[in-house]
Amino acid sequence: MNPATYFPIFLFLLVSLGLGITLIGLGKFLSVNKPDRNKNSPYECGFEASQDARMRFDVRYYLVAILFIIFDLETAFLFPWGVALRDIGWPGFMAMILFLLEFLLGFVYIWKRGGLIWE
Repeated sequence: MNPATYFPIFLFLLVSLGLGITLIGLGKFLSVNKPDRNKNSPYECGFEASQDARMRFDVRYYLVAILFIIFDLETAFLFPWGVALRDIGWPGFMAMILFLLEFLLGFVYIWKRGGLIWE
């Protein structure tokens, strides 16, 4: 391995770190900082918080959030598949059809179990 092959990566890291530090420093240096009671007060949607931040949430909230992440990530596989469809041919097409069937089966299972009902 020639260390010169890593020079573009090193240069990219150096420039991005320098740019980040420069922009944050300029923001701190040039911004106006006049805190008052309203700016430093805690807020939640425009009004004072009414409950403790450590209150318990219903488990369905977490279930819906996890399901969203799972299905969002699975649908993200459709974009590279669509771009490379001509290159991967019929085996790739059939693999994606199998993936979509599994995806649909999981969605129907969650739907039938009531995982998407919020009440």
